[in-house]
Amino acid sequence: MTASIRMDLAAPLAEIVLNKPQKRNALSIDMWAKIPDLVDQVAADPGAKVLLIHGGDTGAFAAGADISEFEKTYSTKASAKAAGDTIAAALNALEHCSKPTIAAIEGACVGGGVSLAMACDIRVASARSKFGVTPARLGLVYPVGDTRRLLEAIGPGAAKDILFTGRIFLAEEAKEMKLIDRLVEEGRALATARALARDISESSQWSTRAIKSMIKGLQSGWSDADNQAAELFVEGFSNEDFQDGYRAFLEKRAPKFTFK
Repeated sequence: MTASIRMDLAAPLAEIVLNKPQKRNALSIDMWAKIPDLVDQVAADPGAKVLLIHGGDTGAFAAGADISEFEKTYSTKASAKAAGDTIAAALNALEHCSKPTIAAIEGACVGGGVSLAMACDIRVASARSKFGVTPARLGLVYPVGDTRRLLEAIGPGAAKDILFTGRIFLAEEAKEMKLIDRLVEEGRALATARALARDISESSQWSTRAIKSMIKGLQSGWSDADNQAAELFVEGFSNEDFQDGYRAFLEKRAPKFTFK
C-alpha cells in the first residue's frame, strides 16, 4: 500500500509529501501521528537545510480532516482529547523545527490543511488554490495553537471573518490578508517553493536558525532589552560561518559556510 505521507530527501531539500489522492489529502490521525518523527529526521540530517511540505501530484494540499474518522475518533471527550493532542504535537513539531520550513500549496487547503500550512515559516500558493477554516460549519472551535498561528499571521479581524463564516475563499484574497506569502501562477507552487528553498540553503545555516529563534522570541514577548536576544546577536560574531563570511565579503568571493 502506498504511504499516505512520506519523506523525500534530496539534499539540501527535505520534503514531506501528503499522498492520499482519493480524499484530496484529507488528514487522518495516522498521518498527523507520523509528522513529528519526520520533522525529527530533518532536524537530525545535516544534509537537509530546508523542509518543504506539499501534496505531491494529488492536486490538493490538504482538504481538511478525514471526516470518515469523526464518529469513532470524536465519540468521547477522552478520544477527542487524544486526537487533538496528536494533531497539536504534529503542528508544534513543524512550528518549532530548527530549520526553515515552506508549504507549497496547490488546490484545496482547508481546515487542517490551513493549520499545517500556518505552522510553516513561509507559504507559497498557486492561483488555483482555495482556502477555508470550517469548524464553525461543524459546531466546533479551532484549536488554541491553530488560532494563535492564524491570529499572528492575519490579525483578529480577518481571523474572525474566516472563522465565523467558515467560507471558502481564493488565493488572491488569501494573499491580500497575508495568509500566504507568495502567490504564483497555476501549477507553479512547488517549483517556486523549491527554488526559494535552494536560495535559503545557500545562506548561512547558523543565521537561518538564529533568525527563526529571534523571530519566535519576539513573537513570544522578547523586548529590545531581552538578554536572550542580546546573547543570540553577540553569539553570531563567534560562529564558524561568520568567520568565513566576512572574509569572503572582503575578498569578493562566495562564502564557504560549514555550519550544519
